[in-house]
Amino acid sequence: MNDTMTLLGSASLLARTPRTKLVPLFSSHISCGFPSPAEDLVESMTSLDEIAILNPPATYLMRAGGDSMTGVGIYPRDIIVVDRSLRAKHRSIVTAIYDGEFVCKRLLETESNIVLLAPENPAYPPIAIPNPEDLVIWGVCTFNLHDLRRQ
Repeated sequence: MNDTMTLLGSASLLARTPRTKLVPLFSSHISCGFPSPAEDLVESMTSLDEIAILNPPATYLMRAGGDSMTGVGIYPRDIIVVDRSLRAKHRSIVTAIYDGEFVCKRLLETESNIVLLAPENPAYPPIAIPNPEDLVIWGVCTFNLHDLRRQ
């Protein structure tokens, strides 16, 4: 885990470089329901880092493993964008270290002030955190990159 923390600590990993590629962002929305004629207007040239990485020094990427978050569209091998500058709150999807392991779960706080790390798959139970000091929130998950060819 120390190698991972060292690697994630380098803000330059997410800095824009001459190799950053700009791609067109169309101003019209694509219909995911009933088809409609599409406008052929390019809104701007943009890169994925301009869309998904709002605070580069505080942002890192992690690859998802397991299927406990499929209910929110996070599948094994997806790339999760995590922002450490955002404050985790009730219902945030977070990356955290608990019991020595990195996890990606939904953060829940019950009315009786019990903290839970909840999966988004009914096959898995939530993890109750009896001592919140044992939980280290690494950041709030903001975007998920999913390869649609892996269907």
